[in-house]
Amino acid sequence: MFGFGNEYEGLAFWLPLIWAGLIAVAVAMYVIVDGFDLGVGILFKAARSENWRDRMMFSVAPIWDGNETWLILGGGGLFAVFHVAYAVLMPALYVPIILMLIALIFRGVAFEFRFKSERSKFLWDNAFFFGSLLATFFQGMVLGAFVQGFANDGRQFTGGTFDFLTPFSVVTGISLICGYGLLGSTWCVMKTTGELEIWARRMAVRFLIATIIAMGVVSLWVPFLGRQIETRWFSWPNIAFLAPIPLITVYTAYRLFRDLEVGRHYRPFFLAIALFLLGYLGLGVSLFPFNVPPNLTIWDTANTVNSQLFALVGFAIVLPITFAYTAYAYYVFRGKVAEEIQGGGYGYH
Repeated sequence: MFGFGNEYEGLAFWLPLIWAGLIAVAVAMYVIVDGFDLGVGILFKAARSENWRDRMMFSVAPIWDGNETWLILGGGGLFAVFHVAYAVLMPALYVPIILMLIALIFRGVAFEFRFKSERSKFLWDNAFFFGSLLATFFQGMVLGAFVQGFANDGRQFTGGTFDFLTPFSVVTGISLICGYGLLGSTWCVMKTTGELEIWARRMAVRFLIATIIAMGVVSLWVPFLGRQIETRWFSWPNIAFLAPIPLITVYTAYRLFRDLEVGRHYRPFFLAIALFLLGYLGLGVSLFPFNVPPNLTIWDTANTVNSQLFALVGFAIVLPITFAYTAYAYYVFRGKVAEEIQGGGYGYH
């Protein structure tokens, strides 16, 4: 009963579950912390003055590059532990992932050069805006393609280069722009003052409406992508257990709208995060335990038990350090950005 073989059978079941949870946490952290960062970029061109744009950038300058650490953790975990999933997903998503990375590179370069430039600042403003917009759109397309699933033979991708490009993935790309815009605008509400804060509050209401519409469209569309998703949500008694998720989502959106109306500073941002996490939970309910929809589960794609244990040791060291660094950075740079930046215009950068 307690022999070596049974122990490994237990580990072979539980380790992929643990790893799926860890990678899900890393991806969720990336979506939250880099989501508002990209959202600030999406808002950038609509800002009325250079002072507004400076203050928006200063609000994320101390923490923006550290935010992307979570993307590396999630991707590294997938590569280390779910090698079959990595072998299927990467060829299927080469195009949107490469385009996303190019957009992030342009955005990062623009972020650094804008602070040093005078005459060509408008060029870097455009690069920052379009880099943020396109990176978000392609992330949304990756999400849409993932939900739809991938043609595979159990070991490798067997579909075409542009299989990811569908009406659904385009809709999820646009939806993520709305969602990140909501995160970015509520971040600006929390971090800025004066007319910029008032403007960000108005933008947050608009993005909230757009996000709710987008979530509704995607939520109604997803059950039609696969019989197993429809059964998961609408069969009895599942529907009774899962009904609170959309109900809580609606209530969260209502509270967010009310908080924006009455002038709260901090809670709108955290309610926007809650809205994202509820959507993330809904996707998890729809797809679990498949990490290569529609047919490969986390157990089908997992590496050997020894490999998972070895990687888990490293992850157990890196994850708390990353959490601690993230928390410390946000604590140090808490509070609102001053309306007039001192120190020659370089602010917090």
